[in-house]
Amino acid sequence: MLRAALGGVPVTEIAATLHLSAGTVRNYLSSAITKTAASTRVEAAMIARDRGWL
Repeated sequence: MLRAALGGVPVTEIAATLHLSAGTVRNYLSSAITKTAASTRVEAAMIARDRGWL
């Protein structure tokens, strides 16, 4: 999910690809933002990438 967010893929497209609801994707991305202390989902994805999580 964060890899897709890093590329700027819309929530609806991520949801369709992963067979999840858009709300679930938003919740997961929000959680990732909080856990990485980021401001945006792209920033959270970059932090995760830089830390070797992706």
